[in-house]
Amino acid sequence: MTSVSRIFVIGATGAQGLPVVHGLVADGRYSVLALTRDAGSARARALAAMGDVSFLEGSFADEAILREGLRACDGAFVNIDGFNAGEKTEMYWAIRCYEIAIEEGVKFFVYGNLDYTLKKAGYRSTFRTGHYDGKGRIGEWILEQNRSNGDRMGAALFTTGPYIEMAFSAQTPMTPRMEDGVLTWRVPLGAGAVVHVALKDCGHYVRWLFDNPDRANGMDLEVAIEHVRYADLAAAFERVTGHPARFVDTDLDTYFAPLQAIAALPAGYNADPNDKATMSFRDNFTGFWNQWKYDVIQRDYALLDEIHPNRIRSAEEWMRREEQRAKEAGTLTLWERMQPENLSKRPILKLSEDHRRGAL
Repeated sequence: MTSVSRIFVIGATGAQGLPVVHGLVADGRYSVLALTRDAGSARARALAAMGDVSFLEGSFADEAILREGLRACDGAFVNIDGFNAGEKTEMYWAIRCYEIAIEEGVKFFVYGNLDYTLKKAGYRSTFRTGHYDGKGRIGEWILEQNRSNGDRMGAALFTTGPYIEMAFSAQTPMTPRMEDGVLTWRVPLGAGAVVHVALKDCGHYVRWLFDNPDRANGMDLEVAIEHVRYADLAAAFERVTGHPARFVDTDLDTYFAPLQAIAALPAGYNADPNDKATMSFRDNFTGFWNQWKYDVIQRDYALLDEIHPNRIRSAEEWMRREEQRAKEAGTLTLWERMQPENLSKRPILKLSEDHRRGAL
């Protein structure tokens, strides 16, 4: 397939978008046109400092904007913020992104995907997770369309999961708390494992997809560092930092008790709360935790070792790298970052930074 040179990125200012853009432009191989609502924001300025990055201001929920951005590029990386849009809106605009990309002559299209949990769990609604299933349905649709359209526009899926950074950040589903001097994760995970992803590695994987379009065309690249069991996560934290940590398995009612203010609100904060198709925060994250508790999601780690030989392979390795980086830069250690006065200042997710009030 013909290689691309300029990539339109939707989701560039998100947690995943930042390392993806860096991976594309750092060596000058690609240029990026990033969609953003505010080209003057701190995250946009961080992107601009990475290299050949320009901006198109607007929303993904605007066909004219999509057409302008896709027409100007020969590649696309599309990672729509489902927590902004909600499940139904995200599905519609993801479909239109793909359709317009073909029409406007894009050569290779990478879709930021999540596992189709409901299908992988045998269509049992106990595992229904709106922000996963919305992406997963479209991912499968794109690969099916690619069977007919792959010679006109190649397409691949980049399927991720919860970032390992979320286990050490404020305002995420797995934010830890300091309890009597012990770093504590209280989540309804049981003996299950979260398929955590390292943000740093996302840039390498997406770059690989664009660098290898012949092999990547039609691929669902499902990534992770490992299946992280939280008892192991706590033990690794103790080994790395020398400070105490623990995992406390928690039932769903106890987990949601301190979240009553948002439990009944839409998981996608711009979704219509009166639409009976809209999942609540509680229903969405009940399915989310069930998929990890019962090991629904799998990964091909041998394939990931081949594609990224230097990938981060464990939560402990990620922690050791973070500690080394802090030592070299003279910044806070992991233990210091987890202190209440510091943790509250470290939201990794853009929706946390936006306080669930970002415009569609």
